Amino acid sequence: MADLSVNIGKLKLKNPVLTASGTFGYGEEFADFIDLSRLGGFIVKGTTLHPREGNPYPRMAETPMGMLNAVGLQNKGVHHFVEHIYPRLKHLDTNVIVNVSGSSVEDYSETAAIIDELPNIPAIELNISCPNVKHGGMTFGVHPEAAAEVVSAVRKAYHKTLIVKLTPNVTDITEIAKAVEGAGADSVSLINTLLGMAIDAERRKPLLSTVTGGLSGPCVKPVALRMVWQVAKAVKVPVVGLGGIMNATDAIEFLLAGATAVELGTANFIDPAITVKVVDGINEYLDRHGFKSVKDIIGALEI
Repeated sequence: MADLSVNIGKLKLKNPVLTASGTFGYGEEFADFIDLSRLGGFIVKGTTLHPREGNPYPRMAETPMGMLNAVGLQNKGVHHFVEHIYPRLKHLDTNVIVNVSGSSVEDYSETAAIIDELPNIPAIELNISCPNVKHGGMTFGVHPEAAAEVVSAVRKAYHKTLIVKLTPNVTDITEIAKAVEGAGADSVSLINTLLGMAIDAERRKPLLSTVTGGLSGPCVKPVALRMVWQVAKAVKVPVVGLGGIMNATDAIEFLLAGATAVELGTANFIDPAITVKVVDGINEYLDRHGFKSVKDIIGALEI
């Protein structure tokens, strides 16, 4: 059996398979289907400083080869996570990573500081695809300066592995990646969802209450793969790849493009055991091709 272990900064993963935030709940929901300890780790749903109700229904819509969501970061806030959820997760034999979101730089840094105190949470993933309420709703992740500002503030408050999740809704994602790397990110993950919409022609109304939402699933994979390849060449920190990964072959393509690890998202809704199947599939691929370690195929795309 090949060595599947990889490192994201100081964070050691037993294999490169993680889950995408918002698609795996708090992990417990999938414990009946898989052995959570077989994963490199899982990323819990977006966590904010204060409780959020999320957007009105309907907030999910199926599209050809994908889905739209506009859930709106519904969660009970970081203090509820610390008091009620963390005690149930802290003994798991895998990496539990918290996705941190916010509406201001102060929200992000305060939430990160609270998570920093939890000994069994070794990393956070910073979602900078959120609107900055102090600047008219501009998304933090679409301008290098704004992205660097929030990452720099969180870096001061958070002392473990900091992964920054990048939005694809930009002209040049490598500029954002380099900005957050310079501000102290230990890793970048990409891509977050693409902005899309769907219309009910018979009712002449949008399918989502918010009109637009985040597009995910197999339809975004070629875009995600291209962006991961570009960013992996542009930064020195490890890249975590996600976007339309539905099977082991998809995951291997992201590794070949330069990703050190991958996240599975939409696929979890279709097959709750897909993560461990991808772990097994990567191992089978390595054995079949005579590779001793998964590190041998990271960035090994021949051009």
